[in-house]
Amino acid sequence: MNLKDIAQALDIKCENDLEITSLNTLLDSNKNELTFLENKKYINDLEKTKAGAVLVKEEFLDKVPKDTIALVCEKPYIALAKASKFFSPNIIETEGKEAIIGENTKILPNVYIGKDTVIGSNCTIMSGAFIADNVKIGNNTIVYPNVSVYRDCEIGNDCIIHAGTVIGSDGFGFAIDGANYIKIYQNGNVIIKNDVEIGANCAIDRAAFKSTIIEDSVRLDNLVHIAHNCKLGKGTILTGQVGLSGSTVLHEYVVMGGQSATAGHLEIAPFTTIAARGGVTKSITTPKKFWAGFPLMEHKTWLRLQGKIAKLLKK
Repeated sequence: MNLKDIAQALDIKCENDLEITSLNTLLDSNKNELTFLENKKYINDLEKTKAGAVLVKEEFLDKVPKDTIALVCEKPYIALAKASKFFSPNIIETEGKEAIIGENTKILPNVYIGKDTVIGSNCTIMSGAFIADNVKIGNNTIVYPNVSVYRDCEIGNDCIIHAGTVIGSDGFGFAIDGANYIKIYQNGNVIIKNDVEIGANCAIDRAAFKSTIIEDSVRLDNLVHIAHNCKLGKGTILTGQVGLSGSTVLHEYVVMGGQSATAGHLEIAPFTTIAARGGVTKSITTPKKFWAGFPLMEHKTWLRLQGKIAKLLKK
């Protein structure tokens, strides 16, 4: 879209004709993307941004790089939410190329496959599956009944997706403006690499910008939720009812026990283990440690604590 038209729709003054192709974060934006700054703790990111334009409060105007156009407004986050709708793709495409299906791939009855979709060789797609537009699925992948893969998502080779799982559902993104909840359209996708097995009834949300990423050899149990813009490193294991909040980064070979969870925008170091029902509220930077409890503590400390509590109860 033309930047002038975006600004006019948001009731912001701007006469620049720069073409804007998408929205993105401060650090990931390029010269044809629009970004925003709401929280002053990201002021350093604003100074480094390569974005073509930025939604920003007047008080931070002097921090905007000279090559970035400032769209001054009182509520940048609200403005971004409204702008996200302009870049939302069609829910269903009615025009486009018919799907390309590889050799020896079995498509059972009652499967929907959208436009511009590519499915590799030796795959099995079972009844009730919904494979939307512009989806890419690699070779030797099995999709069990009633799996939904939303548009633009990618699944690699040698993957297994069990029944009822949803890949690419909207991330939980809303800007609060008084009593109103304004939807932030989730215009990214989900990328699942190779040799990944996903259990039944999991939900993996698409990114607000760019991609939610699941690397090679990840294993997800049933009823796992991965929120928008999360990144799961190689060999990660998440057991039943684990929940990851948005933009969580798990490095390689992290293991999380049942019903454990994370707060958003944090990182967990490689080879970390989180015991069942552990609650991670801060980044874990030291690898190869075992954690438990809420608030989170090292597992051996948690065991000692439980022992002392048990002794108190006996008295």
